[in-house]
Amino acid sequence: MTDTRGQGPSYETYNGPLPGERAGAQQPSGPYHPPQAYGAQAPAAAAGGQNTGAVRRPRTGARTTPRTRKARLRVAKADPWSVMKVSFLLSIALGICTIVAASVLWMVMDAMGVFSTVGGTISEATGSNESNGFDLQSFLSLPRVLMFTSVIAVIDVVLMTALATLGAFIYNLSAGFVGGVELTLAEDE
Repeated sequence: MTDTRGQGPSYETYNGPLPGERAGAQQPSGPYHPPQAYGAQAPAAAAGGQNTGAVRRPRTGARTTPRTRKARLRVAKADPWSVMKVSFLLSIALGICTIVAASVLWMVMDAMGVFSTVGGTISEATGSNESNGFDLQSFLSLPRVLMFTSVIAVIDVVLMTALATLGAFIYNLSAGFVGGVELTLAEDE
């Protein structure tokens, strides 16, 4: 490929205005000093003499409580992939909590004798003896309860993840029409 722009000035020797600058503007030769709100202290004031410039004094009627900064933000879009990942992890944590809670509840109820008492009441109500009656304690054994709770937890993980992802898609569609949810955030003191 051939350069068709021709020979231009080298960057080291270029003294013209930069893009965005006026051609006739003069650049100061010394360093830039921004304007000061209060005059600089004179050398006599630094040596202990009288200051001829303005001195900054605190205001007497100043507010003692700091102002709380607030910002208004708008949630314009929820990324469905990140919503799916977060909802998957949260639903797994909820499933584990469900399994642990069911096992603890079963152990407490077994220690209190609830299963044997309810099983005896059912046997008396049906008029059957122990050999051919309904045995609640064997029907609601801990492995069977944990298996049922695990199945419910797995179904819960799949459904919560799918519903949260679908909710993110629906939110993005509705936020396109109405602009999204507006939040006002305040700085904590």
